[in-house]
Order: sequence, then C-alpha cells, then structure tokens
Amino acid sequence: MAKVGIIMGSDSDLPIMQEAIDVLRSFGIDSEVDIVSAHRTPEKLFSYATEAHKRGLKVIIAGAGGAAHLPGMVASMSPLPVIGVPVKSRNSIDGWDSVLSILQMPGGVPVATVALDGAKNAGILAAQILGSSDIEILHKIISFKEDLKQKVIKASDKLKH
Repeated sequence: MAKVGIIMGSDSDLPIMQEAIDVLRSFGIDSEVDIVSAHRTPEKLFSYATEAHKRGLKVIIAGAGGAAHLPGMVASMSPLPVIGVPVKSRNSIDGWDSVLSILQMPGGVPVATVALDGAKNAGILAAQILGSSDIEILHKIISFKEDLKQKVIKASDKLKH
C-alpha cells in the first residue's frame, strides 16, 4: 500500500497538518507523521529525507512556518515528490515569509506548493500523485471530484428555488 510522509517543523503546525492526515485517511491512504525541524534537528532532517523512499514512502508533505526551510531542504535530498504547506505561524509575517520560502525554489529542486495553511489540498494532491499509478486511488479521486461537482450543482439549484 502506498504511504505518504507528513512532516512539520513544530507541533504547533499539527492543527493545520491534521487536514492532510484526514484527507489521506478518507482516501484509505496510510501516512507516517513526524516533527522534523530544519533548524533545530538538521541531522534528523537529513536522515528523514535521504531514507524516506527506502521506507516505502511515495510522496512527502512538509509543512513549515516562518523561514520555512523544511520542504525545500527535504526536496534537495529526497528523490520523492515534495508538497510544501506554508503555515502561518505566530512568528510569521502574515504567512508571506513561509509562502515565499517554499515557493521560490531554485531550478532543479522543485517543491509543489499549496496555499497558506492549505494542508487539505496537499493531501488531495498527494492522493492524485499516487492515483496516477494506483487505479484504486484514482477511482476514489474521480468519486471525490464528482462529489465536489454535485455539491455545487445542488447549491446552485437551491439558490434558484
């Protein structure tokens, strides 16, 4: 079974990152969750990033606030796709520091970046990546998208009546 790594720089990021955990669970995708600080535990960051694929992970979601180096540093060392979640932390400059730290990666070190506090979309994107090679997950994504469509149609119909 495909597995997604979900890491964050601090336990204060967990309320945001929980949305990714919940989305993946709704698709029946296992996740491995940990705290890995780019600045306070660099050795742990190095071993996590270089060994994640050996543990069977297929995608890494990395959430970080403030300077937000975690997603980019993981992407620089891991062969896996990395999805960055900028987190608006208490020491953040309205979240823009986190967004730009994750978004503005140098050529050759891509990080797919979702919106500020957008862990839900990170979970969906991870599922879509896995679904590109797993038909069971793909069907769950198709069903999810159809549900989204039906919600809009029902809201539109309700508005008209």
